[in-house]
Amino acid sequence: MSEALFSVENLRVAYPQPSGEELKWAVDDVSFTLQAGERMGLVGESGCGKSTLGRAVMRLLPGSSRIEGTAKFQGKNVFDLTPPEMRKFRGEAVALIFQDPMTRLDPLMTIGKHCVETLQAHAPELSAAQAKEKAIATLEKVKIPASRWNQYPHEFSGGMRQRVAIALALLLNPKLIVADEPTTSLDVTVSAQILQELTRLCGEENMGLLLISHDLAMVAEYCDRIGVMYQGKMVEMGATQTVFRQPQHEYTRSLLQAALHIQAVDDSGELILANDEQQQVPNREAESPILRISELKQHYTIEPNFIERLFKRESQTIKAVDGIDLELYPGEILGLVGESGCGKSTLSRTILQLIKPTGGKVEFLGQELTKLSRQQIRSSRRQMQMVFQDPHACLNPAMTVGQSIGDPLLIHNLADAAKAKEEVLWMLEKVGLTPAEVYYQRYPSDLSGGQQQRVAIARALITRPKLLICDEPVSMLDASVQSQVLDLMLQLKQEFELTYLFITHDLWLARFLCDRIAVMNGGKIVEIGATKRIFANPQHPYTKTLLAAAPLLARA
Repeated sequence: MSEALFSVENLRVAYPQPSGEELKWAVDDVSFTLQAGERMGLVGESGCGKSTLGRAVMRLLPGSSRIEGTAKFQGKNVFDLTPPEMRKFRGEAVALIFQDPMTRLDPLMTIGKHCVETLQAHAPELSAAQAKEKAIATLEKVKIPASRWNQYPHEFSGGMRQRVAIALALLLNPKLIVADEPTTSLDVTVSAQILQELTRLCGEENMGLLLISHDLAMVAEYCDRIGVMYQGKMVEMGATQTVFRQPQHEYTRSLLQAALHIQAVDDSGELILANDEQQQVPNREAESPILRISELKQHYTIEPNFIERLFKRESQTIKAVDGIDLELYPGEILGLVGESGCGKSTLSRTILQLIKPTGGKVEFLGQELTKLSRQQIRSSRRQMQMVFQDPHACLNPAMTVGQSIGDPLLIHNLADAAKAKEEVLWMLEKVGLTPAEVYYQRYPSDLSGGQQQRVAIARALITRPKLLICDEPVSMLDASVQSQVLDLMLQLKQEFELTYLFITHDLWLARFLCDRIAVMNGGKIVEIGATKRIFANPQHPYTKTLLAAAPLLARA
């Protein structure tokens, strides 16, 4: 048998510890091999050591981290490489795709400059024209058009930034790609396109793929083998189909159970609805909508740069939200689905008046928000709150959990300091962060991703809003935590009489949670209807494409 492309033997990793504390292994005695052309998935909950393993083999951990064991690429120990060898190793031999693309992209550089700089650093023999030609071809593989060449990362949606990061990894034709949650912020169609492209490259270029993910259905569809990590150890390893059909370890079984809970269908293929309320879509004619959007538009203009103006290039208009009509009724959960860059998040921010619309109306509780003063809008937000995708990014690291949750009460003059603390402790109990007194004193860095998202939900609910806009609130969480947070949201919806606008690119999640689904594409809503009808009988070609692309465990 030929030598493995990549092998890890008895790898142990510990982060720097304060003096006097017992050494804790984040990765504990892990071994595996990866052959050329093979695709291996690495799954497990947040904090299990998946990403630490990926960063350790790329030597991207803090210098004082303790590492034992070996990681060999084509027979050579990565930990023995000199700095020049390591520089060549990263990118040309092995490329790493991170979960958060902004860790890879410089906000002061255009997308084109990122690509050309990467190519010229590793392939200086290429002329500027050749580098640009190769870069544009690679960007087009991940559906980034050449017209976006001169734009900056902040002008892209989160999903489009991730596509750029993936293109940068593919530019140098590496022999192995280590992809750490590469499609978390991408919709199903783009995820499918990129993973199909990676799969094709693995076959044609004999390239290896180590896919680190919490998305079990995606791993089932695209990986030959799977390793399951739990508390730093590899608790199960085998052919993907074998592991999913006959899981041996209790933790693997619990992961599968949590994922299937969200993707549940009964024997006839019908949906198992998340709660009784979803069984009967409310009678819309008997009530007024809590939110009514009419002809809402949000257009952006991209001005040509100096060189483009010399060639009389005209400005471009991006129609992020293009004439949307939508009604949301009290007590319902409306899902908004569509690919990254289609305008979902822009729509949510326009509803909240965080950005002023180009045109149209937003009526909330009978009040026209687009005509309100800044002070009046601020007051209205007490009734309309938002839960973001990345809880770590929206929590102030210098504030305790108690301060973060209690702050809105003080901002809206709803309580004094003593009353605010009492309310916060009560809310911490409600979102399952107990003992509340302990969590009240903690900082975001002390919490797991799932716990941080519970804090974000508690902060959104503390002002007793009527409407909660949730923008991909569980996409960064693993299956077991995802399931817990979704069940919590359903429970809180009943208790607080909430209405949800739930933005997601995960169709199975939308099916699990939502009464109705609106499908968005190119700034427009192309289809809207009851969840069961959308899944059973989609009308629009784009909806059919979305459904066909979504990985399903039951199909795997």
